[in-house]
Amino acid sequence: MRSSAKWIMGVLVVAFVGWMVFDVGMGITGGTYRPGDAIATVNGTRIDLQTFNDAVRNAQERQRLQSGSAPLTREGQQALEDAVLENLVQEILLREEFSRRGITVSDEEIVAAAQNSPPPEIMSAPEFQTEGQFDLAKYQRFIASRSDPNFLMALEARYRDEIPRAKLFDQLVADVYVSDVRLWQTYRDQHDSATIRLLALFPDAAIPDSAVLVTQRELERYYADHREEFNRRAVAFLSYVAVPRVPNAGDTAAARARAVELRREILQGADFAEVAQRESADSVSGAKGGDLGEVTKPTYQSQFEDAALALRPGQISEPVLSPFGYHIIKLESKSGDTYHARHILVPIELVGAHLDEVDARIDSLDRRAAEQVDGAELDSAAAGIGAQVEVAVPVREGERVQAGPESVPDAGLWAFEARQGETSPVIESERASYVFRLDSLIPGGTAPLDQVRDVVHRLVVLQKKREATRQLAEQLARDLSTGRTTLEAAGKRHDAPLTSMGPFTRTNPAPALQEEPVVVGAAFGVPLNGVSQPIMGQRAVYLVQPIARRQADSTAFVKQLPEQREQALQLARQARVRLVLSSLREQAKVDDRRKVLAQAQRAAEEQQEALQRTQSGIR
Repeated sequence: MRSSAKWIMGVLVVAFVGWMVFDVGMGITGGTYRPGDAIATVNGTRIDLQTFNDAVRNAQERQRLQSGSAPLTREGQQALEDAVLENLVQEILLREEFSRRGITVSDEEIVAAAQNSPPPEIMSAPEFQTEGQFDLAKYQRFIASRSDPNFLMALEARYRDEIPRAKLFDQLVADVYVSDVRLWQTYRDQHDSATIRLLALFPDAAIPDSAVLVTQRELERYYADHREEFNRRAVAFLSYVAVPRVPNAGDTAAARARAVELRREILQGADFAEVAQRESADSVSGAKGGDLGEVTKPTYQSQFEDAALALRPGQISEPVLSPFGYHIIKLESKSGDTYHARHILVPIELVGAHLDEVDARIDSLDRRAAEQVDGAELDSAAAGIGAQVEVAVPVREGERVQAGPESVPDAGLWAFEARQGETSPVIESERASYVFRLDSLIPGGTAPLDQVRDVVHRLVVLQKKREATRQLAEQLARDLSTGRTTLEAAGKRHDAPLTSMGPFTRTNPAPALQEEPVVVGAAFGVPLNGVSQPIMGQRAVYLVQPIARRQADSTAFVKQLPEQREQALQLARQARVRLVLSSLREQAKVDDRRKVLAQAQRAAEEQQEALQRTQSGIR
């Protein structure tokens, strides 16, 4: 069971479910939703809002314990909400599969697993170790004492969840087998090598545009046959006002002054590590007293490393400016380009009067322009704070908004939820605060032929050029077979490159052949010094001439066979699990109702606002 549990955690959890649930910021926990509302259904099984919210809260706590923070943008929240919902979907599908296969777990199995197969984190806990090694007897005595009922309940819940997964894994991989013939072929793919000469006929170079005529009927036929290729996402057109949060010279001077003050404190006797823990903006090294460990140049910014290596061990640097701010560096030791240092980072950020001024402008923008139905409020708010209304690059659904040089989080999500003319809440980025306005929206769907005529024309021209190039290559192949020409002469006549490539293997072909598997196959399949038939590749039509080959060493194969077999079995088992469980997901009927609920929520809020306006008018 221990072996199976290890497999299920290593394969099912990671490959299929991604079983670690992520921290999620909830955007739908309030409002008029009821805990019993179904946020989704899976083959008719409901996932209610309360279950979803509980999973989200658990995930948030897990994330905070692991990284100390939660997602700060709506984009991050939405991605993580998607992950949580997918996790719940997968759990339902697994339970259905357990039921279909008659997989259950007994109390006796849970007791046996708890006593003999402790989780990895338990085995590494100091309380259960003797002389640095896990002590099973000590752990079993703790279990038998029942001194911590909550621990036992949590352990039972864990095994009641994991044991069915282990049984499912055992059933799925019971008949997985890898033959010696297959292993030998895999080994050959990795170790056989070939060197070739390659004649590449590129359609655009081989056939001039003037030689290709395209009729209206051909355009229409191509468009009709490839309509799905012209599906486009919705596009939003946005205006925005930005209040930059970029430090000025005064902020830089204040940061340097703070760094000088901290350095003086250390020189007067304060412990560097304690000051780093208290003051450093580098939270990772700061938690370790500013310790960066052993570092080999180049690892950090050159300004930092040059200053560090110029110090004597034990010496404290003057403030050193880098793109991250001012550093105070203490060199612990050095040897050549390797050094051990600590540092304190003082960031350059808005302070004092400049911070107050920027905050006041953002507050004014928020108060006058954010979340307005009348988009004209953005123009008046911009005039009030002395800002310009700018135009963003048109944004496709699912992408980030590009506002000037900055890619702004969350604005892209808001744009496709808003109505024309509405303004966004204040959206914060690293360098500015924004309010956006949705000026117009082009719905997604299949673009009409008139809008993509030039693209279709180019594709038809390329298609006809590829066919003409194929015919040219076939004529060259016939001439080569009869001795009327050579590869060199053919390349010169058609201004086509004749190149040598290799040696390369089937699994690691030459860079130019990474997306040309048929060409790679010809390198190993065409008789030595023979020339292949024309091969229609992704970018060109190819003629391949193998000029050297080297076979894999069968003796070396036998020597490494046991290790290869074990690795191949692991991969085959993982592939079997992915195939079966992916099939369950593909066949499942999943109804994600989050957008429906969000729309209902918004409608209810608008009705409430309208009612309040009506009541205010009556009074």
